[in-house]
Amino acid sequence: QVQLVESGGGLVQAGGSLRLSCAGPARTFSNYHMGWFRRAPGREREFVGAIASNAGSIYYADSLKDRFTISRDNAKNTVYLQMNNLKPEDTALYYCAARSYYRGLAKDSRLFDFWGQGTQVTVSS
Repeated sequence: QVQLVESGGGLVQAGGSLRLSCAGPARTFSNYHMGWFRRAPGREREFVGAIASNAGSIYYADSLKDRFTISRDNAKNTVYLQMNNLKPEDTALYYCAARSYYRGLAKDSRLFDFWGQGTQVTVSS
C-alpha cells in the first residue's frame, strides 16, 4: 500500500494562485508516475495532469495547461501542482494518485493504483 497525502488547498479569490503538494513514500516515491485529478460537485472525476517517475514526460489536460504546472522533487518524495489565475470553475477536491513506473504514464484515472484523500480548493468570484 502506498500512502499519499495532499496539502495546500484552501480558499482563494479568482485570479489567485495555489500550490498543492502530495507527499508519498520516502524510499519508493521515484518508482511511481504521479497524477493529479479533481472532482467538482456534481461532476465526474477529471484528469488534471501527470508526471513521469523521472519527470521526463508531463501530460496536462488541454484546458488547464496554460495555467497549471506539475513538478516533482524525488529527493523530497513530493509532487506539486502549481495553479495560477484560478477561476471559480476550478473549485474541486484535488487528488494525487500513483502508478508504478514500469506501466507507463497515463491520463486515465482507472489506471492509477493508489490515491490520496484529497485537498479542497475553493475559488471565490
